This record gives sequence, C-alpha cells and structure tokens, in this order.
Amino acid sequence: MTRYATALADPAATYRQIDLTGRTTGANPHRLVGLLYEEGVAALRAAACAAEGRQGQIKSERVSRATAILFALEAGLDFDKGGDVSRALATFYHGLRQQVLQASIGTDPAPFREAAASLEEIGGAWASVGAS
Repeated sequence: MTRYATALADPAATYRQIDLTGRTTGANPHRLVGLLYEEGVAALRAAACAAEGRQGQIKSERVSRATAILFALEAGLDFDKGGDVSRALATFYHGLRQQVLQASIGTDPAPFREAAASLEEIGGAWASVGAS
C-alpha cells in the first residue's frame, strides 16, 4: 500500500507550507508582520539548536530564513509615516542581521538565542500595538 506522505519530497516542509498558508490567508497587514516576527524567532531558535547539535546544513537553512525575514521586516518599514521609529528599527534589523551572519560562521548557539530574544521583544511590542 502506497503512503501518500512518502510521495512528497519533504512532508514536514509541505505541512509547514500548509500551516503558513492557513495563517496568512485573509490576515491583515499588522498580523502578517506579527507572523514575520514569529517565524524569525523560530528560525533563530532552530539555528541555535542546529549549532548546538553540529547540524551545519540545518543551521545554514535557518540562518538564511532568519536573514530573509529580517530583510523583509526592514523592507516593509515606512520611513515617511514611521519617522524616528522606522529609522531605529532599520538600524536594529541591520545590526541583528550582522549578528546572525557573524554567528553563522561559528558553532556557538548563544548569539542565535540572543538574537531570537531581541526579535521576540520587538515582536511583543508590535503585538501590543495591535491589541490596543
């Protein structure tokens, strides 16, 4: 008997894509930015675990994802409306990207965890803005 999941190249990736599609379909822009924060934190934590377990390929994939998310967050800034806050966030995202890229060279998971905590803090602030 053929199992459907074995016909997929990567069942876990397929599940993640379905989950992401479900969370983004019909979401407002504020929620989409919140999802970027959540996904960025998750990617950074996974990079830390991969660094700890000496899983170079997984670490590299998670670093790439986190970096792309940080680029997306920066690209979405509105400097006309956001003023100083947008400029501060751009500096933050740039610095965090540099930290993540520097950490990707080594095997220490701590910088990834620190980056995840920083991004989670900003994401929490973003979520509280949407709740008010």
